[in-house]
Amino acid sequence: MPVSRRPRSTAAPAPQTGGADTTLGLHEPGHLFRRAHQHSVACFNAVFGRAVTPLQYAALRVLQEHPGIDQVTLAAAIALDTSTAAEIAVRLERDGWIVREIGARRQRRLELTAEGQRVIHDMLQSEALLADRILAPLDAGERELLMGLMHKLLGKPPV
Repeated sequence: MPVSRRPRSTAAPAPQTGGADTTLGLHEPGHLFRRAHQHSVACFNAVFGRAVTPLQYAALRVLQEHPGIDQVTLAAAIALDTSTAAEIAVRLERDGWIVREIGARRQRRLELTAEGQRVIHDMLQSEALLADRILAPLDAGERELLMGLMHKLLGKPPV
């Protein structure tokens, strides 16, 4: 459904209350998911730094689990369009973490290099720390409930 533009209001802006409007998006799932994603990325950067992005990490993990898959399969596995997955693969190859080889039917076959294997191995050592940071406000039962609900929402069985 197209979004129509409303005319600009000529009313005076609301007075400042000294802080952000804490009710903004309180009942809007999209806004809350965006904020949760920002929180997750901030935690990721705090634990791992900025040498690897969360999407690069996801790609490296998939390649660790499924060596030799093609770029189209990688894109599907990390829920990206094929052109974005190709850009990530190019960067990972440039950094020396994967090799891309043209295989059958001109598909690009992807494989971790020894350096890529070392990078993902080192990152996995801190995966529990990352999960703890992301889920810090929740107790064990709430964490389990949230993870179950996210799996249900995405139509994926819990692992």
